[in-house]
Amino acid sequence: MRDTTAEAQADARRKYAYCEIERWARELIPGSIRSGVEISVQEIQCGDPNCSPIDTALSILFPSGGSGMLGLPMEAHEVTRQILNESFPYEDILHRWANGEDAEWPPLEDDLANQLPELRFNLGAKVECRIGPDEITGWAKGTVIQLWYREEAWAEGSFAPYKILLDDGREIFAPGDVEMVIRAQR
Repeated sequence: MRDTTAEAQADARRKYAYCEIERWARELIPGSIRSGVEISVQEIQCGDPNCSPIDTALSILFPSGGSGMLGLPMEAHEVTRQILNESFPYEDILHRWANGEDAEWPPLEDDLANQLPELRFNLGAKVECRIGPDEITGWAKGTVIQLWYREEAWAEGSFAPYKILLDDGREIFAPGDVEMVIRAQR
């Protein structure tokens, strides 16, 4: 016999997460183009063994007929405001969508994308990062929340391969995509 209570609770948790993500996304759209925007959130099962089993997809439809999409490699209840903020399209991309123009997201341009090496971990990957000097105990668990992270003060063209949200709430970046700095959770 199926546990309908557990299914109902999971469904309620998913619907609540959808509403929160919609609200957060609406707040991230500039006020000048927010009016009349429709946002749809849904979970999509991915059949590719190299990706997250469940992705959360956001569709943004502007009154002009322009639209765009954003995918997060995690279930809706795992999406936080911070993850959405860091993954959300930049303002210029949103304006292009609002004007009915095509604009790719994520923003890596073809030339830049061809120059950057392929990374070992995807957005949402569960990892361990070296945070201390001890090679046995100096690791902390976390989740990759951004690929090709950079700070404004860094020299142009400088990137860290990953930004990570540690399980204790701290945010760090991995300066290199090497096993001695970042590895899959054990």
